[in-house]
Amino acid sequence: MPGNRTRTFRPLAVVLALCAAFTGCAGADDGGSDGKAVLRYTWWGNPDRAARTEKAVALFEKRHPGIRVQTSFAGYDVYKQKLATQAAGGDAPDVMQLDYRMIDQYADGGVLLDLGTQRRALGTREIDAGLLATGRVGGRQYAIPQGRGTETVVYDVKEWRAAGLAPPREGWTWDAWADAMRTLARRTGKPGGTDPGQSEDSFEVWLRGQGKALYTKNRELGFTVNDLTRWWTFTDRLRREGAVSSAEQTTQLDGSVENTPLGRGTAVSDANWDAPAGGFLALVPDGIALAPMPSGEDGTLGQYFKPSMFLGAAAHTARPKEAAELIDFMVDDPDAGAILGATRGIPVNEALRKHLAPTLKDFDRTISVYQASLEGHLKSPPQAPPSGDNALQTTFQRDYDQVSYERMSPREAAGNYLTEARAELRS
Repeated sequence: MPGNRTRTFRPLAVVLALCAAFTGCAGADDGGSDGKAVLRYTWWGNPDRAARTEKAVALFEKRHPGIRVQTSFAGYDVYKQKLATQAAGGDAPDVMQLDYRMIDQYADGGVLLDLGTQRRALGTREIDAGLLATGRVGGRQYAIPQGRGTETVVYDVKEWRAAGLAPPREGWTWDAWADAMRTLARRTGKPGGTDPGQSEDSFEVWLRGQGKALYTKNRELGFTVNDLTRWWTFTDRLRREGAVSSAEQTTQLDGSVENTPLGRGTAVSDANWDAPAGGFLALVPDGIALAPMPSGEDGTLGQYFKPSMFLGAAAHTARPKEAAELIDFMVDDPDAGAILGATRGIPVNEALRKHLAPTLKDFDRTISVYQASLEGHLKSPPQAPPSGDNALQTTFQRDYDQVSYERMSPREAAGNYLTEARAELRS
């Protein structure tokens, strides 16, 4: 999920007013009345994640009798606003859950602790080096990934088979995907899938399959007008053919599976992240399956394992060692892993992941099997995107709307996007 992009935080008066509306917003606490070190730990999620997290925290406190953890959580949108206001007032929680797109913003803003200073308390040897690197900014480790996910083509199994198509396999190309979308549209009478032209995530997978990247290591755009023109020309042609969803359908997208064409029963497939794809189970009565994203023409897979979320510590925490111990426990401890399950994605700790896999059930098992099928085949993930990327996701979709409503050509819209993107990244 995208993070808050704002570089300049709200005024302190607004911070304090909003902070009063939430639990866990007390000032930094060096020690409780019982003499214990107090850590404030906050995250976003649903009640199930909260219940599991509280149980894991209780175990941590049992093993660390000198530490007391104050917890709070909220839904994602409320959470990111709350965290931004706390950070603005110099009152960031000791330990906080972070999204991929929050890291650059908060690291540059001096909100996050360099966890490299707490190596003795953090064990990271069982975390893939590429995944671990996504939590670094300027060579410093500001966040530790806790779970991982990857993109998938999720599809209605019955309709896919009824169209006479073999299940998609690793290595199928974007041209093969396009042919499948055309076949599905012709044989089912509805688009084969959601138009991916509006999705920066799908564009990134396509771009990486061409050997390029969304951003360079210097946090600049890693592609040209010609690259984006090619992508939007490809998707625009499929939309005009009726192989993918119409402009009217695509502009209804709001991040929920319910409002995708697949979720509404008006398309056969969708490109999504694996964990949210579980939401289709209640919407597609005949069942869904997960397939790898299409690859480049030479078979290069553009998709990658992306950290589903991270844990970081406040730069000004009074208890950096204890904060690091809590992070380590939540990421690496087998008992904590058994409690948390896949509520934050499949664990990034390799030993923990192998131990947990046989115990997973239902859609968690489906995701685990899907990810295992890709193990060793995907390239390392890119570094966390620059702060402006959150705004650019909206810009990307808005500019593609001009193409899908035939108000601009793919090249005109691509030129417009790159101009806006460069300005946003400089701000």
